Amino acid sequence: MNTQPNLSAITLQRALAEVDLAGADLRRARLTAAVLVGSDLTDANLRGADLSGADLSGAILWDADLSSANLPGACLRGAFLTGARYDAFTVFPEGFDPSREGMVRCDLD
Repeated sequence: MNTQPNLSAITLQRALAEVDLAGADLRRARLTAAVLVGSDLTDANLRGADLSGADLSGAILWDADLSSANLPGACLRGAFLTGARYDAFTVFPEGFDPSREGMVRCDLD
């Protein structure tokens, strides 16, 4: 039995804060301007998610998949990103350095 929430392609705006979404399937989710402050997104699948303008301050994103995710304007201050994966199609906020945050680039050939 799968106990991980499947929220792929969901649209949420300003809906979540301090929520346990560890392991959640959030592929292609529209989380624009969502408040995810302090939320646990450990190992969440955020592949292709739109997180533009989202507040991820203090969010736990260890080992999350951010491949092809859209994050311009997102606040990542104090976010825990060690081991989170991204690719050449992931769009980060201006000036953000994923390698400095311990993120891992995983491009498919």
